[in-house]
Amino acid sequence: MKKILTHPVGMVVFALFTTLLWGSAFPFIKKSYELLAITSSEYGEQLLFASYRFFLAGVLLLIVSVLIFKQPITLKKRAYAYSRLGFFLTFLQYVFFYIGLSLSTGVQGSIIAGSTSFFQMLLAHFRYEDDRLNRFKGLALFLGFTGVILANWPQGAAGVTFGVGEILLICAMISGAFANLIAKEYSAAYPVAPMTGWAMVIGSIGLFIAGAVLNGQWFPFHFTQTTAWMLLYLAFLSATGFTLWNLLMKYNPVSRVSLFMFFVPIYGVSLSALILGETIPPQALLGLVFVVSGILVSTYLPVWFQKRS
Repeated sequence: MKKILTHPVGMVVFALFTTLLWGSAFPFIKKSYELLAITSSEYGEQLLFASYRFFLAGVLLLIVSVLIFKQPITLKKRAYAYSRLGFFLTFLQYVFFYIGLSLSTGVQGSIIAGSTSFFQMLLAHFRYEDDRLNRFKGLALFLGFTGVILANWPQGAAGVTFGVGEILLICAMISGAFANLIAKEYSAAYPVAPMTGWAMVIGSIGLFIAGAVLNGQWFPFHFTQTTAWMLLYLAFLSATGFTLWNLLMKYNPVSRVSLFMFFVPIYGVSLSALILGETIPPQALLGLVFVVSGILVSTYLPVWFQKRS
């Protein structure tokens, strides 16, 4: 597995597949909210729905760990490490994200979601001596973030504001970026699938309690066959996506993998158009060009300059 994930082609394929999975969450969450009648102001129901999703994802990963990977899932002395990861990866990130998104717009949420790469690479700069920011990474970040802004910039009379919702979304991105670095460090000592599974289960318990307190009910939803399948898909993409991403982070420099996070909002915009019938803004293609350019700059420009020198 290490050989595949560190190979340039393998790393790109798995990173694109992982971000595609995460990007597909946007339209499926929107559609689930619509079918379950969850409004933007119902924070409790949003957190409860998220808790179901991540609990199922975590249980699925723990089952796969035992049956397929043949890895032990006992906590033993790992409870603190898994709880710490679950707090930042699942609980804190998604409390900030769901409440922040309800106080912001989908457009601004997508733009801010693109900032995860920036925070992840910035934290890695101070945390790892061999993964410092340089002019190529800086240019790549600029191109990638510009692409995300272009792809999601509001049209017509719609404006961009900055308030509590946007601050919470930025906090969510910082929490997620920090969690990814924690996962990278823990993955050196613990198997990735059980670690990610327990982090999701533990974090989902926190989301469940917070959602129940805010909502006043434990199980307010009436699932149909359609909404049940949507929930299962969201659980699947979370389990698969976070496991693959943690494996990529384990075997590759943070800065090399982080830039692919810019694809998440691009995929989100495109898949929302395909699945929900929304219109793809014409600037989305221009944004995609910027994102791809940023990855090419970070990956190939240093090699070109090294050969020229």
